[in-house]
Amino acid sequence: QVQLVESGGGLVQAGGSLRVSCAASGGTFRGYSMGWFRQAPGKEREFVASIAWTGTTDYADSVKGRFTISRDNDKNTVTLQMNSLRPQDAAVYYCAAQRGGISSAMLRWQAKYDYWGQGTQVTVSS
Repeated sequence: QVQLVESGGGLVQAGGSLRVSCAASGGTFRGYSMGWFRQAPGKEREFVASIAWTGTTDYADSVKGRFTISRDNDKNTVTLQMNSLRPQDAAVYYCAAQRGGISSAMLRWQAKYDYWGQGTQVTVSS
């Protein structure tokens, strides 16, 4: 059983930066592909970024060029660096883990993930 705990959310002004992290425990982290999803009020949860166990990254078009996902297999963490934040980026951000072996395209699908964190709130003021 893998436990995921997000941290680093908060309030930031539009145009600013924020970094959210996810700490994993209870599994072999380097064998998991990781993803970040977000859910804004009244909207469905959506894909933001993923990093496969191989290190391959993928981004939603809405965040490409502004967000960067990375992982540290020694520290069992995955981080999402968010720059040039916009009010529409405000949401609860969720970290998720998938037991490896699927394509980056499939990592965009929420149903493919095996474990989820509790989420961290990101608020962007205009």
